[in-house]
Amino acid sequence: MSEQKRPPEDDGRDFADAAWSVPSYLLSGMIIWGGAGWLLSRWTGVDIFTPIGLIIGVGLAVYLVYIKFGKFDG
Repeated sequence: MSEQKRPPEDDGRDFADAAWSVPSYLLSGMIIWGGAGWLLSRWTGVDIFTPIGLIIGVGLAVYLVYIKFGKFDG
């Protein structure tokens, strides 16, 4: 009996997937963490939390993009 070869599974490195995922990660990181910083700024009256939240959001988004698309087997 012959074995049938299975096609390789999609591991998320498809160009179309990356083209939509990268900006989505960046925008969602800025919106969620920037929004949390904005809320904290409004609650405490200190304006520094909004930019800190935005920086944290972008940093975490870049980290997630690196984890998902930056590691190559080889």
